[in-house]
Amino acid sequence: MRGSDQRSGSLFSYIDLEARVRRDHPLRPIREIVNAALDRLSSEFDALYASVGRPSIPPERLLRAL
Repeated sequence: MRGSDQRSGSLFSYIDLEARVRRDHPLRPIREIVNAALDRLSSEFDALYASVGRPSIPPERLLRAL
C-alpha cells in the first residue's frame, strides 16, 4: 500500500522554512521542476504498490531526500 505524499514543514521544526529561504534562491526553480516530474510519475508509482497492507513511505518523499 502506497503512503500519501503529504508535505509537512512543521514535522520536525517550528520554523517555517518557506519564510526563511529567500524567494530568488537558485534551488527554488529546481525544486519546482522536480515536484512537477514526480507528480507526472505518480500514476506509475501507484501501479507498483498493492491496494492493501501497511502504507509505505511515498517514493516522492524518498527521492526528494536525495
